[in-house]
Order: sequence, then C-alpha cells, then structure tokens
Amino acid sequence: MSAQLDPVVLNDWFVVSAAHTLLPGEPLLTQLLGVAIAVWREADDSLHAARHGADEVCGKYKVCERYGYIWVSLGKPVRDIYSLPEFTQPGRRFVDCGSFGVKASGLRIIENFLDMGHFPFVHTDILGKEPHTEVKDYKVETDAETQELWATECRFWQPRAAASATDGLDVEYTYRVMQPFTSALYKTCPTRADERDVIGLYVQPVSEEECKVALWMLLFDDMHTDGELIAFQQTIFGQDKPILESQLPKLIPLDPRSEIPTRADASSIAYRRWLREIGLQYGVQKAA
Repeated sequence: MSAQLDPVVLNDWFVVSAAHTLLPGEPLLTQLLGVAIAVWREADDSLHAARHGADEVCGKYKVCERYGYIWVSLGKPVRDIYSLPEFTQPGRRFVDCGSFGVKASGLRIIENFLDMGHFPFVHTDILGKEPHTEVKDYKVETDAETQELWATECRFWQPRAAASATDGLDVEYTYRVMQPFTSALYKTCPTRADERDVIGLYVQPVSEEECKVALWMLLFDDMHTDGELIAFQQTIFGQDKPILESQLPKLIPLDPRSEIPTRADASSIAYRRWLREIGLQYGVQKAA
C-alpha cells in the first residue's frame, strides 16, 4: 500500500537519523514509507527534507531535531512529537545505541518490544532465566489526553537487568507506545531506587516489510563507557532480530481471530486494538 493512501502514517513523525551523524554538506539518502527522500543540514544548521528523484531533489517535507534524532513527516502532522522530560533531566546520560536494519514489519518490532514473555527464552541469563517465566498481571490503558498506550505495574525477575546490575533483580516495567512506530520503557534503575532507566526505539518503516530501528537509552550510570552500554543493548536486540525476521505472516494481523495470544500478551492485544482504533493500514495484514 502506498503511504499516501494511509493518513495515519502520512501525517506522523518518523526518525530517520541520529542528529550527530547528519553533518552539513553530507545529505542522507534514505527511504521512508516506500518514498525515496533526502535529508540534509545546511551550514547555518537549518534542516531540510525532500523527495529524492533520479536526477533532482523535489517536494519539501517537514523535518525537525528532537531528543537527539532527526524526525521527518511526509504529510501534515496533526500533533507535535511526544513529550520526554527525562531527556533534559540532570544526571541522565543519553546513549545512541545505533541503528539496525530489519527485514520485518515495523509494527512487529514494537509488539516484540512490549512482550516480556520471551525474556527467559530469547534473552537467557540477561533479561530472564528459567524457571522464572511467569508474567504477572499488569494494567494496560490508553491515556485520554495524549492517546498514548501505557502498560503499568509490569514485574519480571531478571538475572542482569542492565549493564550496571550486579545481581538478579525483581524489575518493575512501565511500557509506553507514543506513536504506532515509537515506543519506550521505564524500568527499575539498579543504582538509584527512586529513578527509572528509560530505553526506547524508533522504527523507520522503509517499506511495509522492512525497517530500520534506532535504539537509545537515558540512564544513570557512571560506571560504564558508552561502548559498553551500547554493546549490552545491541546484544539484546541482536538476539531478537533473527526471530523477528522469521515471523509469519510478515505483516501484523489485526483481526483478533488470526492469532491466539496468551495471557502474557495483554500488551500485544491492547497494541493491536489500539492500531485498529486509530485506523492504521500501513504494515497491516490485509483481510482475505
């Protein structure tokens, strides 16, 4: 499906680059929602984005810099980019963990991000370990003001919840879906009991079945280098990647009868219902 036929994605914001990698005189040529685009920074630090043709750049798009990344919208955004006050909180470190190319629907990436049930089996000895496999009941609801999806009171025992963790920890999670292709989680900080680490991902749908995933963290950690923190997070996503690419069907099914989730998938059920309610069509399995 052409992105132009789906106003939900057409009028949304998407991350296409880490801000520090977009330098003046070095335009980024990429693809968003099946559209070839060019994004560049002028010497005066102004940002520009446009459709990229075979011989010329044509058609301007909205572009801005926020939270360490470059965001582009191909349409007319109906709302501003979400609020993330932790980004400017004193003492937090922002860590850009790089970008992964994944041959899967971007919506599958978000759904997997929300799933705690796979921790012991996919991220063994890091985010989970048998026999600690129980996903306890938690709450999922849509915020009436922002229309964001939240899963709260999520708890899961983890052998190594973060690079800064030294022992197993009963971790509390809060999941947040800000936009269909944008999500973050807030989890117990091993070094500060009164704070939460923030970890998130931004999905750039290259096409309906292929995407780029930017990973980031906002942490209280003065013990590890950026390289060590990045390696920890990339290890986790590297374990997810082959599983995501092998999922069938490639596009996410929104018909509640098409896949039978378990009790552990309360956030997945809510996420799919939320996608249906906002009318998303891009990256969705079409009815037979």
